[in-house]
Amino acid sequence: MKRNLFITFEGPEGAGKTTVIQKIAERLAQENIDVLPTREPGGIEIAEKIRAVILDPAHTAMDERTEALLYAAARSQHYFEKVRPALDAGKMVICDRFIDSSLAYQGYARGIGVDEVLAINEFAIGKKLPDVTILFDLAPEVGLARIYAHGNREVNRLDVESLAFHEKVREGYLQLVERYPTRIKVVNADQNVEQVIEDVWSLLCDTMQ
Repeated sequence: MKRNLFITFEGPEGAGKTTVIQKIAERLAQENIDVLPTREPGGIEIAEKIRAVILDPAHTAMDERTEALLYAAARSQHYFEKVRPALDAGKMVICDRFIDSSLAYQGYARGIGVDEVLAINEFAIGKKLPDVTILFDLAPEVGLARIYAHGNREVNRLDVESLAFHEKVREGYLQLVERYPTRIKVVNADQNVEQVIEDVWSLLCDTMQ
């Protein structure tokens, strides 16, 4: 059974990734798999500080290229300080967002260019892609409605973007599925959370065989 896998979770705002990742991490631990859950941007002190700058709702003047470079900087530090050592130690790493977020949000939705953002991030992480990426697919209006119905959730700068922007993000993700069909697996996130957890677990079991 493969154990030191790098699994990433992607999807639009309000897709429920955080809840599902927590439950999946608990289930993996019950199976005696040494698992490290983490998130982007963030996961370590330096990257969390960059996260605060990127996602501050007051920073509406931030240029899209600055945004892309800040994400890549946070990703580089997080990967080499936390993710790579854990994988080398035989742990499974499950990460809430990784490179595909930058490709969908900045590369596609912001219009910078997917290949351009890919090049920045390949430099940042040494061209290391996840073993498997699970994409939570959800209509953006559903995800945004969930955010505003959940009063305790952090509302960040991306949450307040227009619906048109979030529709572009979804288009970007679906194009990435076509680009990386063997790596990116799609889960329908417009289901009850228990079913989403079971769908994700099934995909992970197939991956670990």
